[in-house]
Amino acid sequence: MGNIVAIVGRPNVGKSTFFNRLIQRREAIVDAVSGVTRDRHYGKCEWNGKEFTLIDTGGYVVGSDDIFEAEIDKQVELAIDEADAIIFMVDVESGVTGLDEEVAKLLRKVKKPVLLAVNKVDNSKRNADAVEFYSLGLGEYYTIASINGSGTGELLDALIDALPEKEEESEDTLPRFAVVGRPNAGKSSFINALIGEERYIVTDIAGTTRDAIDTKYNRFGFEFNLVDTAGIRRKSKVKEDLEFYSVMRSVRAIEHCDVAILVLDATRGFEGQDQNIFWLAVKNKKGIVILVNKWDLVAKDTQSTKQFELKIRKELEPFTDVPIIFISAITKQRIFKAIETAVEVYQNRKNRISTSKLNDTMLAIIKQNSPPAYKGKYVKIKFCTQLPTPTPQFAFFCNLPQYVKDPYKRFIENKMRELFNFHGVPIVIYFRKK
Repeated sequence: MGNIVAIVGRPNVGKSTFFNRLIQRREAIVDAVSGVTRDRHYGKCEWNGKEFTLIDTGGYVVGSDDIFEAEIDKQVELAIDEADAIIFMVDVESGVTGLDEEVAKLLRKVKKPVLLAVNKVDNSKRNADAVEFYSLGLGEYYTIASINGSGTGELLDALIDALPEKEEESEDTLPRFAVVGRPNAGKSSFINALIGEERYIVTDIAGTTRDAIDTKYNRFGFEFNLVDTAGIRRKSKVKEDLEFYSVMRSVRAIEHCDVAILVLDATRGFEGQDQNIFWLAVKNKKGIVILVNKWDLVAKDTQSTKQFELKIRKELEPFTDVPIIFISAITKQRIFKAIETAVEVYQNRKNRISTSKLNDTMLAIIKQNSPPAYKGKYVKIKFCTQLPTPTPQFAFFCNLPQYVKDPYKRFIENKMRELFNFHGVPIVIYFRKK
């Protein structure tokens, strides 16, 4: 279970630079998904072997200074509500401002770890200037320069120490499906269509987190937990229309599920925010099913299902092996198909391929299409095996793993998808030295 860390602070203190620095570093080393540098405000980060999801609250403030204050209050409250730890960023150049004091006032009441990061400290004079931030009443501070990364290490060490240990998942073996997507895509209608008025088949288990409520679903021979982010049970001061809020909820639900059911609004297409949620599910190695809702409202002559589907798959590249189902939550069209598919994806995610079968099929293919030579050196792949991880990951052992480039990795992945059923499931392939 991942922890969630939120970065808060007023605009232009360098939150995004800091965020990008942490995320990029991971992208560069770990991420096999190439070409994913879309405008993202959250992503996975790893430090000293501990993974957490980092959220930059800064990307969501729009408008002029007078509405900043209300917006920032909302964001800080959200971060306090939803995150496991908070990094509060201030800027040594402008010193302590009224807005900083406002944020500090909210954060002083919090029981969660709050780390004060003083940014843009890149010389000793500025280091001395940072002392004034003691006045915020948040105790120790960390001086960093997010532009060149100095001081980041100490801050992250402290962050990892402060993060709560996540208790292990309870022994609930039922699959967990999270219904995620943008506000108004029809998540609630989809859940209501599934559960219907027959409330008796439903037992509400208070969710592992206060917000995502697990609903046990047992009908038509399927049994699973539905992690519901539709925001029906919300008691907070935060305005329901806040896009950012629904994103935080989705992030949390994705962390806790086996399969993410991403609901899109057919009248709006597959937009930036949908893509962010999709990539987050891929990063977390979750199964994915895409539901195009409100298909009954789309004028059919302009867009056939086929065209619409191709357009979405284009956006999903390189991971296009994902089920896309056109539904209408209102008329209940293909609702059952949606659940059937989610169950299939859940099964695919548990696929184990025997080492002998894997080697027989893959080594034959590799022999036919060996990796291109690099600097006159030939890569020889000798052996492959599925790793004993909860999600499908594979290791291919070879003499020069550093010379195996992305296109070849994708070729191997596509071949494996043709041969073995991993429909809807991200798979990870490592090339290692024997």
